[in-house]
Amino acid sequence: MADETVQPLAKFTGHKYLVQRLVLATLTGRPIRISQIRSSNPTNPGLAPHEVSFLRLLEAITNGSTIEFSYTGTTLVYRPGLITGSAEGLGASGGVLRHEIPGTNARGISYYLIPLCMLAPFAKDKVNVIFHGNGVITSATPGVGDVSVDTVRTAILPLYQQFGIQNNIEIRILKRSSPGPGGKGGGGEVQLVFGHQVRLPKTLHWLNPGRVKRIRGVAYSTGVAGANNARMIESARGVLNKFVMDTYVFSDVSTAPLVPSQDKTKPGEKKRLGIGFGISLVAESSTGCLYSADVASPPNGGVPPEDIGKQCAYQLLEIISQGGCASKVAAPTMMTLMAMGSEDVGRLCLGRDVIGSEEMIQLGRDLNALGGSGWGLRDANTEEGEVVVSVVGRGVGNVGRKIA
Repeated sequence: MADETVQPLAKFTGHKYLVQRLVLATLTGRPIRISQIRSSNPTNPGLAPHEVSFLRLLEAITNGSTIEFSYTGTTLVYRPGLITGSAEGLGASGGVLRHEIPGTNARGISYYLIPLCMLAPFAKDKVNVIFHGNGVITSATPGVGDVSVDTVRTAILPLYQQFGIQNNIEIRILKRSSPGPGGKGGGGEVQLVFGHQVRLPKTLHWLNPGRVKRIRGVAYSTGVAGANNARMIESARGVLNKFVMDTYVFSDVSTAPLVPSQDKTKPGEKKRLGIGFGISLVAESSTGCLYSADVASPPNGGVPPEDIGKQCAYQLLEIISQGGCASKVAAPTMMTLMAMGSEDVGRLCLGRDVIGSEEMIQLGRDLNALGGSGWGLRDANTEEGEVVVSVVGRGVGNVGRKIA
C-alpha cells in the first residue's frame, strides 16, 4: 500500500486503446487500473483472447510485473516491472522467447509487433521473440484494420533510425498467412529480433517532409496461384507510374500453413489455413519520410487481385496527400519515443488529418495522464497546412541500462 500513496493508480475506462495504455504504463513505470472493459457486452464481457495474449507477452518480457483482473475480466490492474527482454526465456531456446497466439485470434501480428518494438529499445537485454500458433496472421486484416507484417518491417522499423536506434533490428517472416474462415486464425510464424537497446532515444527535429522519390512494396499470396501477385502489381503500377517512375514491387508466393484440424472426429488430421493474397506499398521521400498503404483480400474472397492492387495504390496516394513527416500508422510510435527521450524539446511535422485523428488525440491524453508533458502545436506555414508538434521528453529512458 505504501507504493500507491507515492504513485496512485492512473484510472482509465473501456477496452479501446488498452494496449497503448499498457505500453505507456510499462515505459513510465506507473501502475494503472482499467475498468468497464466490455462491461455492456452480454455475451463476451471483459478481456478478449488477443488482449489476454498480449498481457501474457508483456509478463514474459518484464520482471516484477503484476497483473490482476476481476472474475468477469471487466477490470484490470497492472503494476509494471522492469523490461528485461527475452533473457528470461533462455533455457534450451538460447534467449529466444516463443509466444503462442491462440487460434481464436482475429488480430494481425502487427497488433503485437508495434507495441513490442516500442518497449524493446528500453529493455535490459535484447528482445528475440518468435510468434507461432494457429492464430498468427501476417497479412493485413480487413475487418479490424491491422497492417501487415511487411508494413511494420518496411515502414515502421526504419523510423527508429531517427532516434539513433538502428543496429541488429530485424523482422523475419518464417511462414506467411492470411486470415482464416471468419477472419480468425492463420497459422503463420514471425520472429522479431531487436538487439539495439539505448539509455535515451535521441531528440528528434524533423520538419521537412521532402518529395516522394521512390515506391517499393511486396505483393504476397498464400495458398493461391502466384499469378494473383502479377495482377495486383500490374494494376498498382498502372496508377502509380504516372507519379513516380521508380516503382518496384516484389512478389512473394508461399504455400498456406498446415495446422491441426479442430474436428474431434478426425484426430491428428491437418488442414490448410490462411489462404489469401494482398499487397503492401511504401513511398519514401527525399528526406527519409515513409508513407505506407496495405490492402488484403477479405477472408470470404470475392474480390479480384486487380481491385486489391488499385485500391492499395489509391490508398497510398491519399496517405501521401495528408502530408507531414509521419503517416497515421507510424505517428503514435514516433510521438511515444519522443515523449520518452531526454528532457529537451523535440519537433515533428504532421499532417492535420494525422494529428487530428482520434488515435493521436487519445495518445496525447494518455501520456498526460501518466505524467508526460502536453504537446505544443503551431502551423508549419506550408501549402498543405501541416502542423509542427513540439514534445518535451520525460528523461526517464531505460532504467535497466547504465549511462555510457
